[in-house]
Amino acid sequence: MLASHLLRPLVSEGQLTLIDAGGKRHVFAGRPGPAVTVRLHDKALHHRLLFNPKLAAGEAYMDGTLTVEDASLYEFIDLMALNLAAYERRPSRRLANGLQRALRAIHTHNPMRRARRNVAHHYDLSGALYDLFLDRDRQYSCAYFTPSTESLEQAQENKKLHLASKLLLKPGQKLLDIGSGWGGLALYLSRLAGVDATGITLSTEQHKVANERAQKDGLAERVRFHLRDYRAETGRYDRIVSVGMFEHVGPTNYSTYFGKVRDLLAEDGVALLHSIGRMEPPGGSNPWIRKYIFPGGYTPALSEVLSAIERVGLWVTDIEILRLHYAETLRHWRQRFEANRARIADIYDERFCRMWEFYLVGCEIAFRRMNQMVFQIQLAHRQEAVPLTRDYMFEFERAQRERAPAAAAAAAE
Repeated sequence: MLASHLLRPLVSEGQLTLIDAGGKRHVFAGRPGPAVTVRLHDKALHHRLLFNPKLAAGEAYMDGTLTVEDASLYEFIDLMALNLAAYERRPSRRLANGLQRALRAIHTHNPMRRARRNVAHHYDLSGALYDLFLDRDRQYSCAYFTPSTESLEQAQENKKLHLASKLLLKPGQKLLDIGSGWGGLALYLSRLAGVDATGITLSTEQHKVANERAQKDGLAERVRFHLRDYRAETGRYDRIVSVGMFEHVGPTNYSTYFGKVRDLLAEDGVALLHSIGRMEPPGGSNPWIRKYIFPGGYTPALSEVLSAIERVGLWVTDIEILRLHYAETLRHWRQRFEANRARIADIYDERFCRMWEFYLVGCEIAFRRMNQMVFQIQLAHRQEAVPLTRDYMFEFERAQRERAPAAAAAAAE
């Protein structure tokens, strides 16, 4: 089988047993480690896995033509991730990765019309789906785990408070949330600090739900949401925040994005960007993720983000790298998805469930084993826009946590 030429040098740790479509067993073993058996049910996979394994493996699992025999999908992908470094060093992979980088501008070309279509592909899915695996506030981005944090709900509250600590919010300030999702962050910041918040999104479903939430919470007078591309936004804002949206911008638009942030941000304002990133030089996108989950998406390297910021003349006043926080977030999402799998299959179908299992598992392992992380970059026009040390962040979070029990007790009286 041709795929054996790929897999034999790939497996340097653990053991992979592959049963091909003809029933023949192929064993690939390296140093002692986990052992997994997979079965192929289609002879065409013998060639497809050789020439485009990152796309073909995900498609085969979705279609049921690749099954895991004696382990979980998590264990299979984890075994592959353990051995991926050796695979990527092969001359054929260096050539393929170079081609991906060369085609990156095409894959991530996101003019306004295409950007809206790409967003709809993922974020306009059934709201019931997201209710079955996200937290109650539908925070669909990396949570923030502390040693005492156990629940996803608390970790997402931590994340919102951590973001607030970096924004130096004051009552009456105008805040813009670029990529506002279902509205949870903008509503939280308005309740917390009395800011006047505007959220913009390209998702029709998110836009609808966010405005309904603002109305229901009695905050519609100072929190509103628009169905709008960031490139079409006008005005001036004291604070700008963007969480989990930058991954959809595309490298060719980085200067446009940060130029727009610069133009929208007040002279003494503060902006905060929260995004998935990679801890290595710029590269390409995973072809399966790009085709089935996030069309037009791309995980940026810090080097290309910082160079774009430099070109528009903004100050970087703080950078924080969140490493395993997203792996833990995805673990919670994966477990909730599995617990509600039958209900999700009723909303969509079995193939959809396998697709999302592959997505959630693959992403979790990417943050545990591979090159994925999250960064938060604080930006300003003026270097004196924020205090000299980070003490203000810690003091703000501590004060809010101390206030929370007293506020809860007062509300209960």
